[in-house]
Amino acid sequence: MTVPIGAPADAEVDAPARPVAIAGRRPWTGRLGLHLTLAIISIVWLLPTISLLISSFRPEAATNTTGWWTAFTLPFEFTVQNYLDVLSRNNMGTSFLNSLLITIPATVIPIMVAAFAAFAFSWMNFPGRNVLFVLVVGLLVIPLQATLIPVLQFSVDLGIVGSFPAVWLAHTGFGLPFGIFLLRNFFGSMPREMFESAFIDGASPTTAFFRLAMPLAVPAIASLVIFQFMWVWNDLLVALVLVGGFPQVAPMPVTIANLVDSLGRNWHLLTSAAFISMLLPLFVFFALQRYFVRGILGGSVKG
Repeated sequence: MTVPIGAPADAEVDAPARPVAIAGRRPWTGRLGLHLTLAIISIVWLLPTISLLISSFRPEAATNTTGWWTAFTLPFEFTVQNYLDVLSRNNMGTSFLNSLLITIPATVIPIMVAAFAAFAFSWMNFPGRNVLFVLVVGLLVIPLQATLIPVLQFSVDLGIVGSFPAVWLAHTGFGLPFGIFLLRNFFGSMPREMFESAFIDGASPTTAFFRLAMPLAVPAIASLVIFQFMWVWNDLLVALVLVGGFPQVAPMPVTIANLVDSLGRNWHLLTSAAFISMLLPLFVFFALQRYFVRGILGGSVKG
């Protein structure tokens, strides 16, 4: 840098100081605006959940006559009776166990099948591979409601209506297209050289799948577990159609829906029942959240 004649000797050092100081303020103000925007969005997003949580601790009379925001005015009226009523009605404990017996197999089965299929679509050559993959992914656009009657008829023909296998098979079929799509993209993004070296060393496709692909696909599988577990756990429609008429195998969404009678009474119990039902899905999400972003991004890079 050339120093003009008559300029002080340290002008070359001091000149860049001003732009740096000015530029240093802009990111701070930009981050402040971003943080305020995110805070506002978070508050708006959480407001319904907060109001539901507050209402779950209010007496029935207060819930029916006043808004949730009046709970903070004197005299305070909070109670846990709603939770006690929910846990003591309609065999809620049995329904919780039924939800576990439905959700765990309906999550494990489609993920295992999707993993095998995705690996085959990615690294095994067979006639019609691409066409078959397009057909499988195309099933994503079919509305679930359009398949309920054929699925119900199929379950009747097999004699499994009102049993857990009926729901397992239904959720396996509904969850496979998305699972194959996500895992196939993740498997396809793995280095080709890794599998070629394994095959040269004598590894079979089964060995490559279990020893190489599956350990590396943990983030994608964890993301898929979150999606499938939450979808099956919160499902009402499929469970209502296939096992809704059998209380001994009904899951929590069906039992919670039956808390309200035809006249709309006891609707205040839905607030506490909602929080009881969301405890396990929240635990699963927070347990696997560190894999979530990595799995989604890894499955969206390469098609």
